[in-house]
Amino acid sequence: MQYREDDRQGVGKRNREALAPEDVTRYTGEVLDLFDLGALVADLPDGSVTALLCVERDPEACHRSLVAERLRAEHGLPVTNIRPV
Repeated sequence: MQYREDDRQGVGKRNREALAPEDVTRYTGEVLDLFDLGALVADLPDGSVTALLCVERDPEACHRSLVAERLRAEHGLPVTNIRPV
Protein backbone atom coordinates (compact mmCIF):
# COMPACT_ATOMS: atom_id res chain seq x y z
CA MET A 1 0.00 0.00 0.00
CA GLN A 2 2.71 2.52 0.91
CA TYR A 3 4.62 1.72 -2.28
CA ARG A 4 1.53 2.59 -4.29
CA GLU A 5 1.32 5.96 -2.53
CA ASP A 6 5.05 6.52 -3.08
CA ASP A 7 4.55 5.83 -6.80
CA ARG A 8 1.60 8.21 -6.91
CA GLN A 9 3.68 10.95 -5.30
CA GLY A 10 6.77 10.11 -7.34
CA VAL A 11 9.02 9.49 -4.34
CA GLY A 12 11.21 6.61 -3.24
CA LYS A 13 11.21 5.31 0.29
CA ARG A 14 14.45 7.13 1.05
CA ASN A 15 12.83 10.42 -0.01
CA ARG A 16 9.46 9.85 1.62
CA GLU A 17 8.48 12.43 4.24
CA ALA A 18 5.52 10.66 5.84
CA LEU A 19 3.56 7.43 5.77
CA ALA A 20 0.21 7.48 4.02
CA PRO A 21 -2.65 7.55 6.58
CA GLU A 22 -4.22 4.45 5.03
CA ASP A 23 -0.91 2.60 5.33
CA VAL A 24 -0.61 3.59 9.00
CA THR A 25 -4.10 2.23 9.65
CA ARG A 26 -3.46 -1.03 7.81
CA TYR A 27 0.00 -1.59 9.32
CA THR A 28 -1.33 -0.91 12.80
CA GLY A 29 -4.28 -3.27 12.42
CA GLU A 30 -2.66 -6.02 10.37
CA VAL A 31 0.81 -6.12 11.91
CA LEU A 32 1.37 -4.05 15.04
CA ASP A 33 -1.85 -4.92 16.86
CA LEU A 34 -1.12 -8.63 16.35
CA PHE A 35 2.46 -8.52 17.65
CA ASP A 36 3.12 -9.00 21.37
CA LEU A 37 5.42 -6.06 22.14
CA GLY A 38 5.11 -6.86 25.84
CA ALA A 39 6.91 -10.18 25.30
CA LEU A 40 9.60 -8.39 23.30
CA VAL A 41 10.07 -5.80 26.05
CA ALA A 42 10.20 -8.54 28.71
CA ASP A 43 13.06 -10.21 26.81
CA LEU A 44 15.20 -7.06 26.70
CA PRO A 45 18.08 -7.13 29.16
CA ASP A 46 17.75 -4.65 32.03
CA GLY A 47 19.48 -1.37 31.26
CA SER A 48 19.94 -2.24 27.60
CA VAL A 49 19.74 0.12 24.67
CA THR A 50 17.90 -1.07 21.58
CA ALA A 51 17.92 0.45 18.10
CA LEU A 52 15.23 0.18 15.44
CA LEU A 53 16.80 0.66 12.02
CA CYS A 54 15.41 1.12 8.54
CA VAL A 55 16.37 2.66 5.21
CA GLU A 56 14.04 5.66 5.52
CA ARG A 57 15.80 8.87 6.52
CA ASP A 58 12.96 10.35 8.58
CA PRO A 59 11.14 8.47 11.36
CA GLU A 60 7.80 9.92 10.21
CA ALA A 61 8.29 8.15 6.89
CA CYS A 62 8.93 4.74 8.39
CA HIS A 63 6.92 2.01 10.07
CA ARG A 64 9.54 1.92 12.85
CA SER A 65 8.03 5.18 14.15
CA LEU A 66 4.77 3.34 14.79
CA VAL A 67 6.57 0.60 16.71
CA ALA A 68 8.67 3.12 18.64
CA GLU A 69 5.62 5.20 19.59
CA ARG A 70 3.81 2.14 20.88
CA LEU A 71 6.87 1.08 22.89
CA ARG A 72 6.97 4.57 24.40
CA ALA A 73 3.23 4.91 25.03
CA GLU A 74 2.44 1.42 26.28
CA HIS A 75 5.70 0.29 27.83
CA GLY A 76 7.29 3.55 28.96
CA LEU A 77 10.46 3.06 26.95
CA PRO A 78 12.37 6.19 26.00
CA VAL A 79 12.59 6.92 22.28
CA THR A 80 15.25 9.05 20.67
CA ASN A 81 15.22 9.58 16.92
CA ILE A 82 18.67 9.92 15.41
CA ARG A 83 18.63 11.96 12.23
CA PRO A 84 21.40 12.55 9.73
CA VAL A 85 22.72 16.08 9.50
